[in-house]
Amino acid sequence: MRRLAIIRLLAIIIGGVTLLMIPSLVLALIMRELFMLRAFIIPPAAGLVIAMFAFLFKPKTNLSLRVRDGFLLVILTWILSSLVCSFPYYLSPLGMSIYDAIFESASDFTTTGATAILDIETLPKSLLFWRSTCHWAGGMGIILLSVALMPLLGVGGIQLIKAEMTGPEKEKLKPRIAEAAKVLWGVYCVFTAILILLYRLGGMGWFDAVCNSFTVMSTGGVSTKNTGFAFYNSAFIDWVTIIFMLLGALSFNMYYKIVQGKFKELVQNTECKAYLLIFIFAAVVISVSLIPHYGSFGNALRFGSFEVASILSTTGNTRANYTAWLGLAQGVLFCLMFVGGCSGSTAGGIKVIRHAVLFKQAGNELRRILYPQGVFSIRLNGKVGRKDVVYGVAAFMFLYFVIVGVTTLATAASGFDIFSSFSAALCITGNIGAGFGAVEHYGAIPNQLKLFYSLVMITGRLELWTVFVFFSREYWKR
Repeated sequence: MRRLAIIRLLAIIIGGVTLLMIPSLVLALIMRELFMLRAFIIPPAAGLVIAMFAFLFKPKTNLSLRVRDGFLLVILTWILSSLVCSFPYYLSPLGMSIYDAIFESASDFTTTGATAILDIETLPKSLLFWRSTCHWAGGMGIILLSVALMPLLGVGGIQLIKAEMTGPEKEKLKPRIAEAAKVLWGVYCVFTAILILLYRLGGMGWFDAVCNSFTVMSTGGVSTKNTGFAFYNSAFIDWVTIIFMLLGALSFNMYYKIVQGKFKELVQNTECKAYLLIFIFAAVVISVSLIPHYGSFGNALRFGSFEVASILSTTGNTRANYTAWLGLAQGVLFCLMFVGGCSGSTAGGIKVIRHAVLFKQAGNELRRILYPQGVFSIRLNGKVGRKDVVYGVAAFMFLYFVIVGVTTLATAASGFDIFSSFSAALCITGNIGAGFGAVEHYGAIPNQLKLFYSLVMITGRLELWTVFVFFSREYWKR
């Protein structure tokens, strides 16, 4: 009965994911891109039929998901969603291989922003809109959206949130998790709408404004132009993008607390303060080093801050050719690839809170050397942190660099130099997209590596634990 319930729920979720193609279908009709109709009709039609059958076979009694059920459902949802949403690429008349289509779809949903497409501007507008839609949906998490619908399905959703949410500590936002999901999506939608209007005010057309807003708010790196935001050459658009990349990488739990009027907790938030300090420090260092390159501190601050916000938030948008910058500026950007955004945000990477925990613990170890009999604890958000959080962070960091190391070796085995391989591994694991070295166009990598990258991107998006637990021997013990 439980297995049937999981299959039924998975079918309904995947059916709902295919409905995301409807706006792209409507756009294809409006733009008279009739050659794209097949790509946007077949998957939703099949998904609707599957979802309808799943609704008909409703269990007689409500079931609560166990923890192991949550892990299974999250992993299968992300893998199947990436496969299903690759069909518009594969069925389009672009001649894209199934390997490229799966890679593109996985990159979209994980908001990595890596692409196998060489010339973006030749894509039909309906397909460009589909890329942005996948980023936007994946940014907050398709599981989080489905949790709001779970009361209708007779299944509780707190186990899914535990498997999906990022960061070492997962705080329950509201007693009813479905209500929390609706609030978070509301904040996400409001931010997106504001960004669309600001881009339109800055001179973007409505289509570009919507697509770019979807990808920036989700901290994804794709654009409707080959040159990204450099195409618009607007200081206003650049600064708006910087602000919203930073906002997208802040914890959405903080926005919820702002709505509740809990401003004191916002001021005390350890991760938020550390995140902003890292951004300010990196932006100032890079901007000062770029003054000879751009001729003034104003221009250096604009371009330097854009790249810092992009890498730190794991958005991956590029405004300038930072590979031509001085070594110091490139070195700071490379270090930021090890940081990432805040926990509970749309950003990827290791997350700032984990660095803060290890930094505080390192200070405690220094004090323990001086005072062997002393008792020291880390403090997070003005409160004493649990010791098991430190253990969890240390274990995560170990697994993270294991994945980076394996991905580096897999890339190097495909013929790339070691630095390019390491940079690509950081980009794929941390869902960053932009990087250094020779791996700039992912369409040139071998097909088997594209599939491996797709799995690594999903693993990184789910913060490793979900996937590692699923493949562990203990998970499959009865």
